[in-house]
Amino acid sequence: MNRSLATSVPRSARSRAATSTQLQQDSAWRPALVLGVSSLLLLGLAYAVATTSVSRLLFPAQADGSLLIRDGQVRGSQLIAQPFVGDGYFQARPSAASYDPMAAAGSNMARSNPALQERVQAAISAVATREGVPAAQVPGDLVTQSGAGMDPEISPAAAQVQIARVARSRGLPVERVAALVQANTRGPQWGVFGQPRVNVMTLNVALDAQQGTARLHGMP
Repeated sequence: MNRSLATSVPRSARSRAATSTQLQQDSAWRPALVLGVSSLLLLGLAYAVATTSVSRLLFPAQADGSLLIRDGQVRGSQLIAQPFVGDGYFQARPSAASYDPMAAAGSNMARSNPALQERVQAAISAVATREGVPAAQVPGDLVTQSGAGMDPEISPAAAQVQIARVARSRGLPVERVAALVQANTRGPQWGVFGQPRVNVMTLNVALDAQQGTARLHGMP
């Protein structure tokens, strides 16, 4: 009889211990689930809604993508380059993605790659012929691609070399086109970061607006 009591006590203790452990495990899951769901709702939903609402309130144009609108239709964005057709427009940098935002990427070619060197030399010759300048005067950003292939900005030198062609094609004085280039030239960010640059998208829009062009040629 003593042996039976001796064996029943450990079994009862083990049963209580197992039940206690199970309760502890169940209670440990609850705060983890609550924290996970709360974090998802707070950071994944509430934060996104709050920041989007504030940005649309304070910066409505930027929040919508810095869109360029003509005749009530979206023609492009200040942030994304696209090709323009015709000599009356400034051209942006080449694009390895063919100006497709869904395929934004660089060529990933090293400077020592023969294919890259051949492409750059061909681009130099094409730009020199188009602008009527010696090959040595072709700015590097007109023949090289940006990392994403979507850069809408060029250097002031790259814009300057295109002024004569654009003015001649549009029948405008060179000084007038140069003034538009200057008006669309921005300095370093906060006066410190980066280099002066010209946004090709806004510059071409300004050209059409000044001449009263009904739409942006070369834009969809």
